[in-house]
Amino acid sequence: MENFIAFPVKLAYNYLIMLIDTHCHLDFKDFDADRDEVVDRALKAGVSRIVNVASSIEGSRRSVDLADKYDMVYATVGVHPHEAGSVTDSVIADIKLLAKSAKVVAVGEVGLDYYRCLTSKEVQTAAFKRFIHLARDLDLPLIIHAREADRDTLDIIKRESPRGLRGVMHCFSGSSDFMKECLDLGLFISFTANITFKKADSLRMVARDIPTERLLLETDAPFLAPQAMRGSRNEPAYITHLAGEWSRLLDLSKEDVARITSHNANSLFKLKLDESSKIAYEIRDSLYLNITNRCSNSCYFCVRNQTSFVKGHNLKIDREPSTQDIIKAVDSAKKFKEIVFCGYGEPTLRLDMIKEVAGAFKKEGMAKVRVVTNGQGDLINSRPIATELAGLVDRVSVSLNTDTPELYDKYCKSEFGRAAYPAIISFIKDCVRNKIEVEITFLDLPGVDLKKCENIAEELKAKFRSRSLGEVG
Repeated sequence: MENFIAFPVKLAYNYLIMLIDTHCHLDFKDFDADRDEVVDRALKAGVSRIVNVASSIEGSRRSVDLADKYDMVYATVGVHPHEAGSVTDSVIADIKLLAKSAKVVAVGEVGLDYYRCLTSKEVQTAAFKRFIHLARDLDLPLIIHAREADRDTLDIIKRESPRGLRGVMHCFSGSSDFMKECLDLGLFISFTANITFKKADSLRMVARDIPTERLLLETDAPFLAPQAMRGSRNEPAYITHLAGEWSRLLDLSKEDVARITSHNANSLFKLKLDESSKIAYEIRDSLYLNITNRCSNSCYFCVRNQTSFVKGHNLKIDREPSTQDIIKAVDSAKKFKEIVFCGYGEPTLRLDMIKEVAGAFKKEGMAKVRVVTNGQGDLINSRPIATELAGLVDRVSVSLNTDTPELYDKYCKSEFGRAAYPAIISFIKDCVRNKIEVEITFLDLPGVDLKKCENIAEELKAKFRSRSLGEVG
């Protein structure tokens, strides 16, 4: 290994927690005495953007004014269902005019509230329909309030916007079934600090099922302060408590939660975040290396068909990184549990890169090395490669996905055709013989028998793991 390059002790890769409060009411009188200080505390807590959500025509004007005053604040325009009776043609015209302001990013909050029902259901419904059409006409997402009105809210959205709707179901407190229907409509979901409350176990059970790619953070300040601050006024800086709760619920780091939800917010609200592509990126306590975007498969379920982002990281690279590029991108790898060659393509297409970089890690006594692969490295490199990985790679995760060659060919469409599946099996066996730990992953695809998949892994002396379709990272 004397030819392997050495990694410097201190390198350039940096991690920054950046949170976005996607729903608060800074324009409310609760903040009149110390609004500047509230914004300053939010910045110091790591909040980079605040979406100030309007609840009336007057609030819409105040929201736009606040966005003009504070760089980090963005505005929405709309009328809360409690004020639905005020929604006249004139109000709609005024909101449409306010929406032309550069920092208006959504229509809301609007919707239905049958809990207090300060306005009749008929009036609320009429106003909600108008705002759905307005959001569509303005090409803006919708911030939706639904309290004890789940069924009607969904039915109205489906009728008034049958082709789908961009938006978020805010302050979620409903059932798993309601959440699933919201997700099926393409909506994001945001929970407030209500999930931190001592008696919110049932809500936390629902929250655990949300796909991270559809989650937003919100305080709804000045309301619903987190458990640690119960009884006090809520404010955007307290969103750190919510991020901590999500970290626990989803088994992610706080940095993961911040990055994922900030990307989601930027995707929905266009908040002008810099989301440059990544070569080295962190998920939980592992460091992933994105060394190629090429792949020998064209899997119909591949994340690349929908997005360039995985767990909030942009993995679309313009060129394949050199060894020196990787060195520049990596902080001291000793702090990580493992280094993973994964990224946005098939890493064994760059076998020499894996060997060189993994060798450097080993020479420096750094973390364990894992390769996430489709298992076609032997076909890609026209030779068995397990012996070359032995001593450099501690573990491989092989995406076999299915229990039969026919299903693999149907779903994964390898450039090697029917030769792919048996070659993957052969690669797994070679890795086991060379004392490389093997985990085989399978997907819950239609027709795939996961029990048979588990038996396949056992017969190959490998670990078995099943994944849900759409679960990445």
